[in-house]
Amino acid sequence: MSKTLRIAMAQFDFPVGAVRQNAERILAMIQEARDDYSADVVLFPELALSGYPPEDLLMRPGFLADCHDTLEEIASQVQGITAVVGWPQAAGSVVYNAASVLRDGRVTHTYRKRELPNYAVFDERRYFSVDPDSEACVFEVDGLRIGLVICEDLWFAEPMAEAVDAGAELMLVPNASPFERDKHADRDALIGRRIRESRAHGPGVGLAYLNVVGGQDALMFDGASVVADADGSVHPAAAAFTDQWLVVDFNRETRSFMPVQWMDDGDESRDALAWRAVVRGTQDYCRKNGFGKVWLGLSGGIDSSVVLAIAVDALGAENVTAVRMPSRYTADLSNDLAAIQCASLGVELLTLPIEKPFQGFLDALEETFAGQPVDVTEENLQSRTRGALLMALSNKFGGLLLTTGNKSEYAVGYATIYGDMCGGYAPIKDLYKTEVYALSRWRNTVGGSAPNGGMVIPQEVIERPPSAELRADQKDQDSLPPYDVLDAILLRHVDQEQSRDDIVSAGYDAATVDKVLRLVRISEWKRHQSAPGPKVSRRAFSRERRYPITNGYGT
Repeated sequence: MSKTLRIAMAQFDFPVGAVRQNAERILAMIQEARDDYSADVVLFPELALSGYPPEDLLMRPGFLADCHDTLEEIASQVQGITAVVGWPQAAGSVVYNAASVLRDGRVTHTYRKRELPNYAVFDERRYFSVDPDSEACVFEVDGLRIGLVICEDLWFAEPMAEAVDAGAELMLVPNASPFERDKHADRDALIGRRIRESRAHGPGVGLAYLNVVGGQDALMFDGASVVADADGSVHPAAAAFTDQWLVVDFNRETRSFMPVQWMDDGDESRDALAWRAVVRGTQDYCRKNGFGKVWLGLSGGIDSSVVLAIAVDALGAENVTAVRMPSRYTADLSNDLAAIQCASLGVELLTLPIEKPFQGFLDALEETFAGQPVDVTEENLQSRTRGALLMALSNKFGGLLLTTGNKSEYAVGYATIYGDMCGGYAPIKDLYKTEVYALSRWRNTVGGSAPNGGMVIPQEVIERPPSAELRADQKDQDSLPPYDVLDAILLRHVDQEQSRDDIVSAGYDAATVDKVLRLVRISEWKRHQSAPGPKVSRRAFSRERRYPITNGYGT
């Protein structure tokens, strides 16, 4: 019996629904872990075979049958190594979130997830059942007793405690845990607590926590896998949003880990992780949906400038086309800044003035609008003219149109439906305006320089007052509170679910709070029609924050 057991952890992306491709890849990776890394055990993420979350694919009998058949095919070819593979297991009329132990050409054990999350972005109780007869899953590899639990099970004491009582010396925890800011500290504290509990009646257990990586529509999975020794020491997390093999040796005597191949993070700051999340989200959404290039409207303002930088980091400058669409109200500086940024990044820039099509709309409506004052209608017509032109480019030449709205704008409806909300993906949808500014500064400094020299985002873009430029001398703050105030109120109301009275009690002006909360309430219908975008906060619009459009509760 060797003193150590080698574990290979597959921190990779397994796309949703790609059962056959995932199966082929899993089998190849099992062989790679055995032959190239000399691993005794290879661990794959939660539901790696189907991808996570498969959602209503789980209601299709054919899909479940394909998962079963491919799992059996994989198992039949596993020799000389033990593999743990997550998959959706159909059993009669119910489906389990399962992980199976494969070796010697067969399935030797199957564990069924016991704690099904049904909050925030999770809907597992819609799809999965809990097996009332489920017992702790503990199996042996070269004499070492290994326990298995899945993701949410770790957040409850009982599943792991039962595995430890059944003799587990090492715990494997496959996960599909979505990214959100400040989550890593909570997870590491939880792992430490579970290990301390395991030492109540013995030497404790080591724990290998593997998380999937990649973007799935609005959900972001960051990987950032960890291992922890039996004394409670949590090792540095693996690099977030990075596909990689993580290989460790587990010492049976000390129940501790020694990294063999493990790239950890050089920068785990909030801005670094958020930037990598939105870049990876944009990259994966395009790649998985067959888009090789993207378009965006570039105004010379902070939001579109940040989205341009995200797009270049995600897809490469050669696959990005920016379009500036000046109007009678566009400042020369806006045009100049758009050109400067495109030159620095090496991006093609098209110029399509909107005066003629905008005037065409005005002419068509002239008789109907006779006697009516100019108002937001004419402002929105400019935005919708731009949206129509951008969609035309996307339709004619192919490629995905990116929208450039931020969370502050979506929250209060400061975005035009069928105008600047046109597009298929919204990279900064879950970032407040103040966060967009913070990311722009991070990208200009820590994030590296522009390919052709100069700043990635021109400094004047960051410093100039934000404006939609839909009327003369317009500034965002003409109709909105200063963004530091607005975002602070929105953070309390949207992310922390505080009431109007809670926010006013915290020192915010009552009239301002009333205005902001009213705007949030009456803009719900717009958000229901908005493009998906990468979730980075605790309460992202749409998938995680689902309010009714018709809603009489106003506080």
